[in-house]
Amino acid sequence: MPGHIGIVACSAEGASLCYRTICVEGARLMGPHAHPEISMHSHSLADYMNCIYRGDWQGVADLMLSSAGKLAKTGAEFLICPDNTIHQAFPCVEPGSPLPWLHIAEVVADEAAARGFRRLGLTGTRWLVEGDVYPEKLTARGLEFLRPSEAERDEINRIIMEELVYGVFRPEGVRVFQQVIERMKSEGCDAVVLGCTEIPLIIDDANSSLPTLDSTRLLARAALRRSVGGYSG
Repeated sequence: MPGHIGIVACSAEGASLCYRTICVEGARLMGPHAHPEISMHSHSLADYMNCIYRGDWQGVADLMLSSAGKLAKTGAEFLICPDNTIHQAFPCVEPGSPLPWLHIAEVVADEAAARGFRRLGLTGTRWLVEGDVYPEKLTARGLEFLRPSEAERDEINRIIMEELVYGVFRPEGVRVFQQVIERMKSEGCDAVVLGCTEIPLIIDDANSSLPTLDSTRLLARAALRRSVGGYSG
């Protein structure tokens, strides 16, 4: 039987896209309408944000571990979290987790290395692009990276937190991301990390001047591969 996937959700749009990707793409590996068993748990996004705003990453970890414990009781065999920002709490999560995890930045870094990219532009919330979640994983694979400028960070963060997490997708927001990606291209980046799980809802290879590394779908696909690794149909 395929492995039971547990999703530790944070924001609704990113978690929904991850869940849908596993379900839809599962059929390609398992047959029509088939996908692995999936359980999801989410605390309120407000609970996470209250911790993040005060820099309480242990508090974030506690919320993630609370979800992990509930998912373990449902029978989940491993966990994923389709939210890049709260991976900043991962060092506090992993030691006490009842189940193993796939790390979103490791999945993205593996894909970037496999595709031969050398210098990646980072996009995401202010906390994500100013933190070590991606730099640590990229550097370990010999990959360079470029962060957004201060002004770009502010505007990207505003779009994510005031628009995308609410399912609001505006042409003006798309243009902001396109301009940031174009600048990163001009500074030698050969791909861009969509390092917020909502960004793929408005940016993809079709409207980006750089190849995109879609963290949401890459994580979903990695979970799917792990789940069905020993599945024979």
